[in-house]
Amino acid sequence: MKKLKFNVKINAPLSKVYDTMLGISDKSTYEKWTALFNPTSTYEGSWNKGEKIIFVGTDENGEKGGMVSEIAENIPNRFVSIRHYGILKDGKEINTGEEVEKWAGGLENYTFEEKNGSTSVRIELDAVEEFGDYFGQVYPKALDKLKEVCEYE
Repeated sequence: MKKLKFNVKINAPLSKVYDTMLGISDKSTYEKWTALFNPTSTYEGSWNKGEKIIFVGTDENGEKGGMVSEIAENIPNRFVSIRHYGILKDGKEINTGEEVEKWAGGLENYTFEEKNGSTSVRIELDAVEEFGDYFGQVYPKALDKLKEVCEYE
């Protein structure tokens, strides 16, 4: 796997950025910025530490797919770590096999820091080599959308 890093500075209070990014109070705020990855992007589950969460979207054939994950850590307004351990394919959870092994154990870490009323979000994620370029292109656009949602909505 390849380690990717992204940063965004958002002119909004930390609690708003954290809440908006994860869609805690309103899931649609999460869906707005993650729509750049997939227009139907959402999640099912909980952001609580130790809980299962499934990141879901519908593909071009109308099939439900995504990542099956666990919240490895969630320190509100400071840090969230997501550990991927399976995939959702055709609406079914798959936790073993070659396709899963590529992603299994991969982490997505989000670190939030506030300074003078602005919030910096640092993202570090493990990506399968074949998705490295895709995430490198799409993640900055998604973070720009997150910034827009936090600052203007």
